[in-house]
Amino acid sequence: MCAHRPSCPATDARAHAVAAHPEQGWKLLCDGTIVFDDTGELRPDGLVVAPHRVPDGHLATAA
Repeated sequence: MCAHRPSCPATDARAHAVAAHPEQGWKLLCDGTIVFDDTGELRPDGLVVAPHRVPDGHLATAA
């Protein structure tokens, strides 16, 4: 799937989007990873990466 030479290892930061569906909140990367807008991931090996959101009480606010 990935056109990089050598091929991207899973979770490589250089992987780029090959399909995107912003209306559904996800994109497919060239290494086979599906990345969701909520920061979660589904990797080609079946590993699920839970969203890593910032707790509401720790968000920065503009003055």
